[in-house]
Amino acid sequence: MNSLNKIEAFSALGQLIESFLNDPSFEDFAKQLQNSNNWFTPVQARFAFEEIKNNLTIDSLKKWLESYQLPENIEPKKVGILMAGNVPAVGFHDLLCVLMVGHDAYVKLSSTDSISIKWLVSELNEIAPQLAEKVHFQDMLKGMDAYIATGSDNSARYFNYYFGRFPSIIRKNRTSVAVLNGTESSEDLRKLGQDIFQYFGLGCRNISKIFVPNEEVLQSFLDGMEEYSYVKDHHKYFNNYEYNKSILLVNNEPHLDNGFLLMQKSEELVSPISMLYYQVYKNQTDLEYDLTSISDKIQIIVSKSAWFPKSLAFGQGQCPSLSDYADNIDTIKFLLSI
Repeated sequence: MNSLNKIEAFSALGQLIESFLNDPSFEDFAKQLQNSNNWFTPVQARFAFEEIKNNLTIDSLKKWLESYQLPENIEPKKVGILMAGNVPAVGFHDLLCVLMVGHDAYVKLSSTDSISIKWLVSELNEIAPQLAEKVHFQDMLKGMDAYIATGSDNSARYFNYYFGRFPSIIRKNRTSVAVLNGTESSEDLRKLGQDIFQYFGLGCRNISKIFVPNEEVLQSFLDGMEEYSYVKDHHKYFNNYEYNKSILLVNNEPHLDNGFLLMQKSEELVSPISMLYYQVYKNQTDLEYDLTSISDKIQIIVSKSAWFPKSLAFGQGQCPSLSDYADNIDTIKFLLSI
């Protein structure tokens, strides 16, 4: 298949997803997802598939690929993809990249997300079987020409040990942060809340820490989060909340609590589920310097109307475009180089 044929095939997949989302059968599928992973509620599953659908349009795909010289006849390589499972279908973008370049994808699914990717490939098979047949699901990924692996800092050491001698993209832990300047409206904060609570904070693009000009803004911030109080109805989230709250109380550690979100002053970046760290910054220049020095640990920065340099607007954290590569590593460029 040439590039245009692939674009048309994935665009058709996007249209199929749109129809599926509007069909009663999606609710059954969403329940199946939740039964396999309690974090994947129907609301979260719908959001994830909506985002995939939004990117799978002919215009979006063409715009994404126009800056690359994709060969029409490439010698296909075996690319092993070790997928994460923290967000529904989080590994789809890697799979899309491999297939668009023309390589064969050998996929090891996460035990926490074994359904969504298989469904997408099954539907792709109905549209373009010659494309779907280039996807192979395997428990072991030996003898590959290249690897794309996503995991924690601990698993990254394991990946480096086994795959380091091969061309590879190995992703470690990253998190995301928000910068406030005190002028945020209730609507701004509502949008920021989506970046914090979507997927219950499990994604690398979820906000785990906010930087504030002073502590006075924290009360209005907490007030702006009230729309997301529904997270306390999720038993796993609320168990985390109660556990973390008990630790703070036993240790007599200062914190803020609105009944479903705990806030603690900390210089750490990654907060536990149900917690959000905050840090007061002196001025924008110092903050820019500090964040640049730890840029390898940060996936994205969000701010009101993207006023802070190299940031996204509130509410855009969980809506990456096709060219928003994880860890800022261009996957297409990598796949063209192997």
